[in-house]
Amino acid sequence: MVVGPLLSEFRHGSQPTHANVYVDYNVVSDYSSPMLRSPAAGIPHMANRTVVVTGANSGIGRVTARVFAERGARVVLAVRDPAKGEAAAATMKGEVEVRALDLADLSSIRAFAHDFPGPIDLLINNAGLSLGPLARTADGFELQFGTNHLGHFALTNLLLPRIRERVVTVASLGHRIGTIDFSDLQWERKPYRPNTAYTQSKLANLLFAAELQRRLTAAGSDVVSTAAHPGISATSLMRAEEKPSLGFRVEKFLTGLVAQSAEDGALPTLYAATADIPGGSYAGPGRLWGMRGAPKLVGRAARARDTRTARRLWTVSEDLTGVTFPFHAANVS
Repeated sequence: MVVGPLLSEFRHGSQPTHANVYVDYNVVSDYSSPMLRSPAAGIPHMANRTVVVTGANSGIGRVTARVFAERGARVVLAVRDPAKGEAAAATMKGEVEVRALDLADLSSIRAFAHDFPGPIDLLINNAGLSLGPLARTADGFELQFGTNHLGHFALTNLLLPRIRERVVTVASLGHRIGTIDFSDLQWERKPYRPNTAYTQSKLANLLFAAELQRRLTAAGSDVVSTAAHPGISATSLMRAEEKPSLGFRVEKFLTGLVAQSAEDGALPTLYAATADIPGGSYAGPGRLWGMRGAPKLVGRAARARDTRTARRLWTVSEDLTGVTFPFHAANVS
């Protein structure tokens, strides 16, 4: 949770222009929006489409998966704990499948990609970790960076040859106060700060989504990369510290005043996945400085628009994961 710092650090960025890319439907960016009355409202029928949602057993991912299933898609819940995935699937109507995926383990990611049958229309990179003491992935990466960014980086590139339409990466308002510390990405030298690690991973999500679109365009691919953030949403991601500080308790109280439901928090993801918006777009709530409201295209911090940093992060991510962009693309250096 990063509400306190964000209230003082928030800045508006530029918004992309529209282009015809995917499904032609519009969302009104105010509280009269049908999407705020029902998450499925305005979502096109998804028959004969396959949607993969990571972290789909709870919170925003669960709502996202449920809505796509209701609209006729074949939905795959890609989850670390299959039992929790099956429990979530039991609450959904439609064609829903559970597959094991641990984004904190590259061998699990490779197995998921290798064993996945058939094409994928939409990949929703939703899963995420927040806060907690210093921990590491199975491959030795700092847990938040390794899961939130590197896991999705590897998964996306391994699945790209099968993806037909769109990749949506879920970021956070917290990216605005994030920085990428290339000198110590894994927190091996400096004292660990969970919030800083989290915002670094969320900035990495946006840089990845933008660089992915640039490479897809250079490769002549029709696949589109977009990103979204849920605003301030009351989900299991916002778990309490073991020994809450006064600052944490105050921030939790302030969050409770503005937090919206997981249903509303999922709206920007649904918008980024199905709206007629150009590749590279970023969607988020349209009210209260991006903390809540109906989804629309929003700006991002200057750091998230830094193409040099995005390219460097991509190269570093390839080196760390051993996974590379699967298409030939000219002029990507």
